[in-house]
Amino acid sequence: MSQTLISYSNIVEIAGDIIRVRVPETAQATEIGARYGDLAIVEDAQGGQSLAQVIHLRNDIVALQVFNGTKGVATSSSVRFLGRPMEATYSSNILGRVFRGTGEPIDGGPDLSQDPKVPIGAPSVNPMRRLLASKMIRTDVPMIDVFNCLVESQKIPIFSVAGEPFNALLARVGIQADADVVVFGGLGLIFDDYYSFRTAFEDAGVFSRTVMYVNLASDPIVERLLVPDLALAVAERFAVEEGKRVLVLLTDMTAFADALKEVGVAMDQVPSNRGYMGDLYSQLARRYEKACDFARGGSVTILSVTTMPGDDVTHPVPDNTGYITEGQLYLHDGVIDPFGSLSRLKQHVIGKVTREDHGQIMNTMVRFYAGARDAEQKKAMAFELSGFDHKLLKFGALFRDRFMDINVSIPLEAALDLGWKTLAECFEPDELLMKQALIDKYFPGKGRNGKKVA
Repeated sequence: MSQTLISYSNIVEIAGDIIRVRVPETAQATEIGARYGDLAIVEDAQGGQSLAQVIHLRNDIVALQVFNGTKGVATSSSVRFLGRPMEATYSSNILGRVFRGTGEPIDGGPDLSQDPKVPIGAPSVNPMRRLLASKMIRTDVPMIDVFNCLVESQKIPIFSVAGEPFNALLARVGIQADADVVVFGGLGLIFDDYYSFRTAFEDAGVFSRTVMYVNLASDPIVERLLVPDLALAVAERFAVEEGKRVLVLLTDMTAFADALKEVGVAMDQVPSNRGYMGDLYSQLARRYEKACDFARGGSVTILSVTTMPGDDVTHPVPDNTGYITEGQLYLHDGVIDPFGSLSRLKQHVIGKVTREDHGQIMNTMVRFYAGARDAEQKKAMAFELSGFDHKLLKFGALFRDRFMDINVSIPLEAALDLGWKTLAECFEPDELLMKQALIDKYFPGKGRNGKKVA
């Protein structure tokens, strides 16, 4: 154990939150030296200690990012390597707790130092150990459940812009989703947003099944890089060891990418597109690919927020994210856009684990809403409207109020029934162009054949 007391004080450079220390190459074979991803303790002249992580190795120069920043750190400070990677506390005691980006509790609760620890940043699960996505996670948000189902083991972002209520939507999904455990990761949150999430979970009575990892805007930026890894490491353990259906909520992954950029600049890495490092895709994929339905265990599903600077979907962060994830939800003007949103896995559950009319209702309502948008343009340009155009306009208004408002909360079956009711209020059965058997069974009033239906 005395090896852990060996310190290195030959700090050759300090740049931002990054320090570089010279470690003799001969020491690596005989002492606890430096390994990529391992932790270290940086001690300044006054005896203050800060946790750091090895992020780069080149010959005898080791680069570390200091979690608490390099304020007070001088070239005379010492570095002691701990010989282990970053770990997250994992036990049933972490439910209902709040942790910071270093994995330390910040809620004033009981001490967890003696609880088991698990390493973070482990490789993704072998695809041969995964099951095909086939189970739905109900959220009671009709624009998700009816039109873009959230499927277990899916990874899907909410694309939005600053000022939109994406955090409020994420909190509602966390509260209403039929998951066993919710793991929340907040990156660069202002205190008001963090408090809103915590209060929402507590008021809804779901905090006891929730674990929160929070990096505030005032916290060191390097801690922001650890929050997704902490959240996903714990989520995997709940899924594999306890068979839980785990929903991971991450906001905002653009803040994570910006933190990567800042660290890359401090490391003198050559930037790529718009200042982001060339490994942005692999860094994002490394986290998103943790989503999995385990063959022997539960599942991990990831719902994240990705803000688009300037509402630009070609920005490197949303652009790279779109290649990794299985669709996206577009949140604009306070509503989820039915046209830009897509869930590539919804075909695995629609009509298979949901009601038989689900697919027909989804397609018909989107088709009529597209017609309503066209009718609105005709009306704005003072074109003469037909009787059917007026029906479309009525349907469009009802659709926005009953389905697109993100404050609407309704179970899937009730939402499908409401869809039939909305169609019946605006159109005749023969205008729907749907399967007659479904019209006869679900259309309110009488079907085309005169048969009484519900």
